[in-house]
Amino acid sequence: MDKAEQERKELNKKLMKKTFTSQIKSTFSVSLCKNGLIGGWITIGEVSMVYKTGKLTIPERYRNWVMAYKDVLSVDEDNMLFLPMVTVKMKNEEVYKFLVFNRKKFLETLKDKMK
Repeated sequence: MDKAEQERKELNKKLMKKTFTSQIKSTFSVSLCKNGLIGGWITIGEVSMVYKTGKLTIPERYRNWVMAYKDVLSVDEDNMLFLPMVTVKMKNEEVYKFLVFNRKKFLETLKDKMK
């Protein structure tokens, strides 16, 4: 292996580690409240947040669901009994509620990306 190839491999390792670390910091365990609690996670990206779940008993639309920030009207703190919730209102008037673990960090990360 020549020196240039070795340098490329080292750079790729660093980039993968940085990407993985930033993705872990922006991924949150959540449950979508839609006909019960549907466990999954939301990853907060640069232009959208993505909700994913492995449940096969729900509509396919929600299994890998991208919510572009341009389509989000508001994101608000909410509570259901004593549970930390977040309400996402879309511009098309749809409203979604999520049970969010580490809600404070979730909202901080989301608001930073939605600027």
